Amino acid sequence: MRTILKFGGTSVATKAALDALVRIVAEVSGERAVVVSATAGTTDALVSAAEIARNGDGPGAERIARELEAKHRALVVDLFGRDELPAAMEAVRELSAITERTIELLHSVALLHELTARTRDAILSYGERVCAPVVAALLSARGVPATAVSAATVIATDGQFGNANPRLEETRTQALAVLAPLLVKGTVPVVTGFIGATGDGVITTLGRGASDYTAGILAAVLDADQCLIYTDVSGVMSADPRTVKDARPLPMLSYAEMAELAYFGAKILHPRAVLPALEKRIPVRILNTFAPADHGTTISGSAVLDGSVVKATTSLGGLGLVTVQGVGMSGVPGFAARVFDTCAAENVSVLMISQSSSENSICLVVPEDASGRLRTALELMFRAELQRHDVERVSVEAPVAIVAAVGEGMRGAPGVAGRVFGALGRAGVNVMAIAQGSSELNISLVVAERDRDGAVLAIHGEFHSGSDRPA
Repeated sequence: MRTILKFGGTSVATKAALDALVRIVAEVSGERAVVVSATAGTTDALVSAAEIARNGDGPGAERIARELEAKHRALVVDLFGRDELPAAMEAVRELSAITERTIELLHSVALLHELTARTRDAILSYGERVCAPVVAALLSARGVPATAVSAATVIATDGQFGNANPRLEETRTQALAVLAPLLVKGTVPVVTGFIGATGDGVITTLGRGASDYTAGILAAVLDADQCLIYTDVSGVMSADPRTVKDARPLPMLSYAEMAELAYFGAKILHPRAVLPALEKRIPVRILNTFAPADHGTTISGSAVLDGSVVKATTSLGGLGLVTVQGVGMSGVPGFAARVFDTCAAENVSVLMISQSSSENSICLVVPEDASGRLRTALELMFRAELQRHDVERVSVEAPVAIVAAVGEGMRGAPGVAGRVFGALGRAGVNVMAIAQGSSELNISLVVAERDRDGAVLAIHGEFHSGSDRPA
């Protein structure tokens, strides 16, 4: 039995959490590899340090790095105490060395007032690189032989800094060379999540929150028997429990459902995380570090029908709705292409698209902080059409939110959309835009940010009460 275990930021941030991690790893039989995130809050602090350095404040950026170093040193002392501290000295030395190199980078950024994507990746990798040696030292001190491994020696990627793509065949070769010998002799590799490296050995990152992705990749290339993702909740819920008090855990999800939920705001799992594992038919489970006996959620590659119609409701806020509208748009070839070319030129990610059948309007949902910039660019693109009134206006409504109803049981089920919008109407929620794919797996709609929670409550209540509740 070969198992990949991944532990998120809250699962490595405190003595209690790390003690639980040790117990979990010790109880897993067979060959084990562990993937760790940075401790909770560390990557956000590094983002701040990088931006402060970009603005020329080297001492301010260094101060953040020193605070992170002190936090990790305090965690080591808390974990090992004075009697066991010698067992952690290698981890402490590594912490100091990585901190000094990171501070040098921050001062270089401050001197040049320039933060390249490559340098940013090197700075943001700090959190995982200092966490892995601490976890490995703790496991070894508790009787589980372990060694820290930088994912830069295992995960081969392209050079798309900030959101690198893994090269799976090269990664397989490196994983078999670096990790497989450790597994065979019973040593637990503790691998840094989130990062990889180009063929030249330059550090890259796989995107924020991508330590899950690291685990999925390693499960696939090492032909693991299972992949266990440990976080601070007991699996995926039918809605955000902070909004919906009677939200319930979902024991089973298909990959398609999980991908939709992750994309539209369910932050429990990176959208691409489990795909490499599921392509190899490796079971993936989401479990709770602090309640390891809970069943959690199992994700499979095929449809999981449990009698529900809408399995989960999620939302994503902080967005802007950009609308290009005009009667002169109807039947004009290439009009939509010009809209999306403008989005690409402005490097604006489009989260949802809605177009009227009359072709009189195109609605785009984008991050709110990019909506004004995109409107200006679109007005420039369609300057002639605006002067002729073929395009009447380019407008922005913000802040808005996307609310998504997701479930395999929606496919072929009549009346689902009617029930969704009926529930929203009874709750007094106005719908500004609608999108549904031909897969019938997801109905997405745009509401004002102030109506976000009310919309989630209304849809969840409609499909998770009475006869709609799965057995």
